[in-house]
Formats: sequence, structure tokens, C-alpha cells
Amino acid sequence: MTIKVAIVRDEAIFGERAYKSIGKVFETEIVEIESPTGILIDDIELDESLIKKLSDFDLIISYIKQADMALELVEQLHKKVSCIIIGIWKGEGFKNQLLKYENVSVPEAICELEDNKENPVFNEFTKKFGKPEIQINCQGEKIAEIDVIRGSPCGATDFMAKDMIGKKIDNTESVAKEAGLRIQYYPCKAHELRLFPSKNSHKQTASRLHHDAVKKALDNNKKKNKK
Repeated sequence: MTIKVAIVRDEAIFGERAYKSIGKVFETEIVEIESPTGILIDDIELDESLIKKLSDFDLIISYIKQADMALELVEQLHKKVSCIIIGIWKGEGFKNQLLKYENVSVPEAICELEDNKENPVFNEFTKKFGKPEIQINCQGEKIAEIDVIRGSPCGATDFMAKDMIGKKIDNTESVAKEAGLRIQYYPCKAHELRLFPSKNSHKQTASRLHHDAVKKALDNNKKKNKK
């Protein structure tokens, strides 16, 4: 299944790595918009040409930081596209507003996404991007190959996988911990997208997810070799 993905942002610092990573698999385009500034904002107006352009995509990933603009975009487009994933959101109240739309996903982090919806476009996307899932092949006591089945849209899983090639696997848990540690060095911007208790909380989540993926893959490889 071929899908078209739009990454919509109102600040140029967001979405660049996701664009490069997702673009290797699906037809992907960055769409820039200008959000209003200031504390008191009256009516939000979206250009008709923008709505028409975005309606041609199957899936939209929103990196719109201005909450009123993000909500307006969802309200105008949720019936015109198959799925919308919210990459930036702040506050449970805002999250609940967005979740009233059945085809809108509001994850804590996009690297936690899994295939759990009756939405073929969402499912097609999460076959490749979301909660990390890998396959490891070993030669002797070393990792020879890592196949990324599903990876973080920001490219962190690929970053980790390349770095782990050639690692000795004398202890599965220590290798998994090292893989998680490598994610800590990846320049993740997620702390800028959410109001986490600390800047490191998302990196800790991403680290844990990759630790678990590596440990599971090593255990599966061990079981396969015992057959």
C-alpha cells in the first residue's frame, strides 16, 4: 500500500529528521504554515489553497506548536484525510480535545506508536515507524546484522543499529543496556515538543524502548540458533 505523508510545521526546527526518515519509505512532503503570535488570538483562518493541498495526503503529522492553529487544522482536515498524528501537544485538556476525532492519534511520543487501530493508513505507517522492532543476526559471539523492521521516525533506531554492529554478545542484558545508552546520545528534540517533568524523560522512554527491542531480538536470535 502506497501512502502520502505531509509533515506540517510552523517552526523550521521541527520535523526535518522525520521528513528524511519517512521519505525513504513513503512519499513525504514538508508543508510550512505561519501561525499567529501573541497571547490573545481571535479567529484562526486557514487558506483554502492550504486545505486543498493537505486534503491530497493520506496521513498528516502535525508539528504545529501553536495550539489554536493545530486544533483548527484538525477540525478542518479530519474528514478529508485518513489519519492525523499529533507530534506536538501540551496539556491533557488539549489532548482530550483532539482525541474526540476518531482518526486523530495523540501519542506521548511518536516512537511509541503501534498498530492498534482499524485504520489501514495508520496501520501501514506503523508497520515501518513507531515503537522500535528489530531483528538481529549473530555470527559467533558478535552481532553481524541488524534489520530495523519498525523504527523511530526521527532515525534514532537506525542510529543505534549501525552503532551496535560488531558488538560482542557475551551478556544479553549488558548489550541491551548499551543499545539504550546509545539512544541517550541521539539529538532528540522531543523534550521541546512536550511539557515533560524533565528534559531527559523522553530520552529515558526512548532508551527503554530500544533496550527492550534489542533484548527481545537477541533472545529470539538465541532461540533460533538452538533449533
